[in-house]
Amino acid sequence: MSTETSSTAPESGLLRGLDVTVTAAALLFWVGVLYWAQTQAISQVRYATAFVGGILTVYALNETRTAISDGDWIDGAVLIPASLALMTASAFFALNFQDVYLQRQGYALDHEYMLARLVIISLMYLTWREFGNVFLGLIFAVFGYAMFGNVVPGVLGHAGMNQATLLQATVTDLYGFYGSLTQITASWIAPFLLYAGLLFAYGAFDLILRVAIVAAKYIESGIAQTAVLSSAVIGSINGSYTANAAMTGSFTIPTMQEAGMKGHRAAGIEAVASTSGQVLPPVMGASAFVMASYLGVPYLDIVVAGLVPAAILVVSISIAVHYLAISDASSQDMEFSEFFDEELSTEKKVFEALRFGVPFAILIYLLGVVQYTVMTSALYTVVAMMITGTLMPPLQRIVDSSGVGPGSELVTQVKNTVHGIRRGAIILAPIAIILVVISGVVNLFSTTGIPAKIALLLINISGGVLLFAVLLGMAVAILMGVGMPTVAAYVIVAILIVPTFVSDFAVEPITAHYTMFYAAILAGITPPVATAAVIAAGIAEANFWRTCGAAIRIAAPLFILPVAFVYNPGLISMDVGGYTLYVGLLVLLGAVTIIYGLNYPFKMRPGRKIGARALLATLGVLIMVYPSNVAKIAGIAVFAAVFVAEKVMIRGLKLPFGRGASQ
Repeated sequence: MSTETSSTAPESGLLRGLDVTVTAAALLFWVGVLYWAQTQAISQVRYATAFVGGILTVYALNETRTAISDGDWIDGAVLIPASLALMTASAFFALNFQDVYLQRQGYALDHEYMLARLVIISLMYLTWREFGNVFLGLIFAVFGYAMFGNVVPGVLGHAGMNQATLLQATVTDLYGFYGSLTQITASWIAPFLLYAGLLFAYGAFDLILRVAIVAAKYIESGIAQTAVLSSAVIGSINGSYTANAAMTGSFTIPTMQEAGMKGHRAAGIEAVASTSGQVLPPVMGASAFVMASYLGVPYLDIVVAGLVPAAILVVSISIAVHYLAISDASSQDMEFSEFFDEELSTEKKVFEALRFGVPFAILIYLLGVVQYTVMTSALYTVVAMMITGTLMPPLQRIVDSSGVGPGSELVTQVKNTVHGIRRGAIILAPIAIILVVISGVVNLFSTTGIPAKIALLLINISGGVLLFAVLLGMAVAILMGVGMPTVAAYVIVAILIVPTFVSDFAVEPITAHYTMFYAAILAGITPPVATAAVIAAGIAEANFWRTCGAAIRIAAPLFILPVAFVYNPGLISMDVGGYTLYVGLLVLLGAVTIIYGLNYPFKMRPGRKIGARALLATLGVLIMVYPSNVAKIAGIAVFAAVFVAEKVMIRGLKLPFGRGASQ
């Protein structure tokens, strides 16, 4: 026994030491981020190099602690030198910025080339560690194409790169891994993920679940709708449908199953909710920030343009979930006591509303009314969240005179603030890693001229037909989305595909970007990979393919919306008016037609049921996509007739104007 105690004690001490160090590193990192956001004391490029070093310091310490805790000493032994190489490179480039960035563009010294090689190797290891073999293979394919493009036949061939040029394009010129995407991450995305970390720590998502449970009392499909609401809101902020499916699915899926819902349907609902959260304003999984940068427009314009499409998707998914819930004849009554020990008092509700509402109102006011920059708005929002998050609970204790004193409550909330700061850095780290890598890939694309080559190839394959071009673009987006966050997949297709839509098919830039953005999130539920469905099916212990089938039936309009955008340009507008709402309503009714056809529990013989589902789904697609509003209205009229006929002929509904209705 003494031997066991002596062996575990040093390890426990090491873990505690690493735990404290992670927290301290996260605090120092966010102090640097917020200080730069306020002062912008150094150039954005130089700040980006320091940012990479800072976030990787937190990442290395936290992951080393996790590896040691899990007993995986080999991972820790490889992780530490890989992270040290990246931290050393960041420090070197930040300290020698004038020489590297201004005086030695296009060439580097021998030790800088050696450092660049270590950076690439280390980033590849971290990429593999976070995102697996598929994405790593994609990155190696890009590197191989960049170096050996001279052996590629046809329009995609190019002169090729030597090793020095590759190292310059990715590292030493500071346009690759430290380029525009990394700068956007450092200045725009990072503060919002600190905000997300604080929301987690202060219990905002428990509050969301409370609201969802209360709302579920008034909806027949209450439990399932709670899963959709909570997962979608959280998914909008955390930027990864895989992480979201694992986090929220751990309680939503078992809850749906306990209510009587079949496992593959519960998993499908969670996979769709986690995936669709990426399109919900205001955060939109960080993709909105990148889109605003590419288009050169205010961030708020991107959010406004996404309101109507997001509403279409949320409403149609909610209806689909309702149909699935009632078709399983599950008990959707949700007991509040199953999740929380007590309900909130009136005073507590008021203080919680102020606690989270004031920072959010500040964010909307600064972005929408006075139109501050994203970075400044995020800075003030984070500061406001820290103030209200820390002070509101002690004030509430003073008002309600509860047993816990305000001083003790203040200490608790200060600890929560520190935990939120740490949580924000841990949430940010994987997203930062992949966007650093994608930033290098984008620069290689630009250097080799691949976007123009893809444009020619896309036109040739599609025959100049917009529909075929959009479908091909969607296929590329789904392929790029395998195993990576939505924002990373969107960036790649925005570089490769969007310019072709704009220049060769005369699609509006904002429409082209939204088309590929919506297509990029499809990888989460599209087999054979479908990472969100994999996670959800694992939690539910359900068949993967049946889970994918359920998810596709629920989210069917999501597969049609990218096509609907290009054929209904009024649907995506930075200035939402009556026409946008009118077109949005027509497209929504088309989406509802698809949902009704695929998910409604028809009481028919199997053959007739299959025929009815196919016809209604086809009609819904035509309503959503066909550009003529007159044709849309005609299709909606047909759907309305089918809907009423089913209720009268199958369900026995008596119409108020029918014979004998008054009897």
